Amino acid sequence: MSLFTLPTIPDIPVKGESAGYPIGRVFCVGRNYAAHAAEMGFEVDREAPFYFTKSPANAVLTGASMPYPPGTENFHHEMELVIAIGKPVFRCSKEQGLDAIYAYGCGLDMTRRDLQIASRNKQRPWDLGKDVEDSAVFAPLTKAGDFGAVGQQRIWLEVNGEVKQDATLEELIWKVDEIVSDLSKFYHLRPGDLIMTGTPAGVGPVVAGDVIAGGVDGLDPIALTITDAE
Repeated sequence: MSLFTLPTIPDIPVKGESAGYPIGRVFCVGRNYAAHAAEMGFEVDREAPFYFTKSPANAVLTGASMPYPPGTENFHHEMELVIAIGKPVFRCSKEQGLDAIYAYGCGLDMTRRDLQIASRNKQRPWDLGKDVEDSAVFAPLTKAGDFGAVGQQRIWLEVNGEVKQDATLEELIWKVDEIVSDLSKFYHLRPGDLIMTGTPAGVGPVVAGDVIAGGVDGLDPIALTITDAE
């Protein structure tokens, strides 16, 4: 028996399945497209990927309306390919990492950019910038076998019908098998774990009233409406 009831974390629909995919943990890869790293003022290196996390409690599904969040004047969209883990792996090879991927989906990593940059400049964690209420947005998942190999698929995002981000998954610096293998050195990955693989160039601010739409070729698209602050 609990003292109180927590808000329900949504399951992500899976194409072809009646049951949804429960959200356990949400990992995110930083600066995984060279052009995005450059627009943020950084050069890309191949030493190792780096990660941050978002709380599952901050996850919402496509079609949601999100109030403009407090504490920011520079709220950004970031379109991403999402990996859904389907079997436990720990310290796995790239081949085992690829085999552990259950499905792929579209995601939005919404970011309080001004707070992220302020924290980064002070060498502090990014939580206030990244782990924002309703900021991890997920579209229905497509099983990995149905999606096929990750490569030349287009990834894109529009705001109010105007294209802002437009790239291909081939531009990922760290590929999906490398990401799973590397992350498994630090965590016992398990079903329910989601990995947001990074965003291409073209990130930018949104305001109340904006409608965001994005997609990856072969996956269900994603949408989010920004409403007035509460």
